[in-house]
Amino acid sequence: MSYPSFAQNSRLGAAIVLMSLLGGCGALKTTTSPPPAFYSLDTTRSETTAATVESRRWRDGADFSRAPTLIVNPPHAASGFDSQRIIYVREIHQLEYFAHSEWVDTPARMIVPLIVAAVEDSGAFRAVVTTPSAATGDLRLDTEIIRLQQVFGSQPSHVRFTLRAYMVDNTTRQVLAQREFDASVTAAGDDPRSGVEAANRAVREVLARLAGFCSESAGRWRPAAAADPTGIADSPSGR
Repeated sequence: MSYPSFAQNSRLGAAIVLMSLLGGCGALKTTTSPPPAFYSLDTTRSETTAATVESRRWRDGADFSRAPTLIVNPPHAASGFDSQRIIYVREIHQLEYFAHSEWVDTPARMIVPLIVAAVEDSGAFRAVVTTPSAATGDLRLDTEIIRLQQVFGSQPSHVRFTLRAYMVDNTTRQVLAQREFDASVTAAGDDPRSGVEAANRAVREVLARLAGFCSESAGRWRPAAAADPTGIADSPSGR
């Protein structure tokens, strides 16, 4: 019977140690995933629109100093659409999220300055301010994001954006008008970047229509005192 030599035992031991070290390094090594890409809603202020022209007609026919001031409340968002995750849909009623693409902020927060810019451009209001603010206003705009999602039901995909709006008399708390706006824009591709570009176009389209809605409401609005300057009609003894 022959026994392994000392040199052979040494080489075998060194190989075992080396394999153990390599195995340990493999166990310590973590899999790295690419960092998320961040996108924003940043539609540019449009040039003169039909809403702007219509509001200027109203403004030119009246004393603009008596135009209402508008308070814009931060939008609410329907369940599932109140996070920074970018949503897509493949099956009805099932919301999914891109793994490595996100909004820089929630859509509800990103859209506030865009709403203000669109309504200011309409020219229908003496001032447009957001809450919280110490300023008081004649009218208040409440909005809700119903959906903002990339839909993969057909090729190519498309982005759908739905916004519900309420115009409220800030003095009487009465809802003067409400409307739902919906836009569907075809995406250039089926990737998140194409979806974001389509989302910005959909938001731009909806906000142009929202500005028109606000202009119409401003044109119909009259201060409560203007309906009865004497206040007799509100008096219990009024005839």
